[in-house]
Amino acid sequence: MSDANLTTSLFKRYMTATRHRFSLIEDKADDEQIDTSIRAGVELRGTNLWVLIFAIFVASIGLNVNSTAVIIGAMLISPLMGPIMGVGYGAGIYDTQLIRKSFRNLGIATLISLLVSTLYFLLTPLSDAQSELLARTTPTIWDVLIALFGGLAGIIGATRAEKTNIIPGVAIATALMPPLCTAGYGLANGNWNFFFGAFYLYSINCVFIAFAAVLIIWVLNPTRKSFVNQNTEIRVRRALSAIVLLTMLPSVYLAVKLVKQEVFSSKAREFISKELTFKDAHLTERNIDATKKQIEVTLIGDLISKKELNGVEARMESYGLSGASLIVHQSKDNTVDITALKSNIVSELYKDNLYSLEEKNKTIQNLQSELQKTSANRAEWKNMAAELHAQYPQIREVLFSDAVQWKAGSSDLKDNLIVLNATASSKISNSERYRITEWLKVRTKSENVKLIID
Repeated sequence: MSDANLTTSLFKRYMTATRHRFSLIEDKADDEQIDTSIRAGVELRGTNLWVLIFAIFVASIGLNVNSTAVIIGAMLISPLMGPIMGVGYGAGIYDTQLIRKSFRNLGIATLISLLVSTLYFLLTPLSDAQSELLARTTPTIWDVLIALFGGLAGIIGATRAEKTNIIPGVAIATALMPPLCTAGYGLANGNWNFFFGAFYLYSINCVFIAFAAVLIIWVLNPTRKSFVNQNTEIRVRRALSAIVLLTMLPSVYLAVKLVKQEVFSSKAREFISKELTFKDAHLTERNIDATKKQIEVTLIGDLISKKELNGVEARMESYGLSGASLIVHQSKDNTVDITALKSNIVSELYKDNLYSLEEKNKTIQNLQSELQKTSANRAEWKNMAAELHAQYPQIREVLFSDAVQWKAGSSDLKDNLIVLNATASSKISNSERYRITEWLKVRTKSENVKLIID
């Protein structure tokens, strides 16, 4: 065998092995089985409808509390993939009746999902937009690619004789439920940017999953519906191409815009780290606004001269930041003297403690004064009792006390009332009572006295 024939033979064997390895035909299910399975998934009634409602509630809760695991769970049980696959399969075999039925069921599912999610976000007390919500409001070309490749994997899995876990994985990757729930959040809160952004992402997923299904169905070439003429088939293909193109173009624009913003932010961070570094001034805050092409920073420390800042701004062009504006806020460095701060703190603590000690000393002095007064009164009362007994031997027992007097019908209290309570072995006359009372006033130097003799 010549070298040319050997090379040709090896190439053919290589191509045969490659076709065999990448073949989609060998493990494909029968055309009838594929048709029955996809048509069954298009139906949205009874069980599927209730599962959809519950899945929407679960996804809405997951977005509300920012739980990725809950959102993934909702995507796994969602039946939305069925009608979308039905649209793609119907377009692939040119079955207009199946396309209309799939669109009708997809429209019903979308409407119910929006109503349920809007109702939830109207009732929930948690109204803040978490990161899981925000992530689904600005679709880009990457969302198109995810939907396309996810849809390709999904329709391949749906056409296999042996079912695998491809469909649940596609449901997670393409994420049909979260954008619908985010659109419901936008409706509930009157945020139209959220609504249109999220609904556009949902539309991207639907269109490109269906488009991927069309491509694989054309490759597998199952039994098709026959059109009256070839012109009808051409019109269907053109309409499909137009829908795909119109859906994709806005996402391409958004993706280009996002890439430009990210590139600007990256260059701005590099510029700040290299150019806004000074010996006696420190960068405390920075804000990069890629949409306005604006860099705003705050410096503390020694003031940087306008001439030096102009030089820094002039170097922005070398970082690819031509047309960007630089805003610099400066303030004198109010450096904290730690030693002085400690000294002030100690001084304040000392003053507080000194004041507290003075208050305590005053309290102690007052108490000591009261004790001394009480001790003096006790000694004086002892002498007074002896004097009273010497004048009136029939008095056998004397009690002295300070009291507060209250009388019915009067709102005033008589404080510092000195009470003498005496017990006598014989009767004390009224004149004697009067003399004892007057004597008590003189001895106590107070008019507030009361005599009680038993």
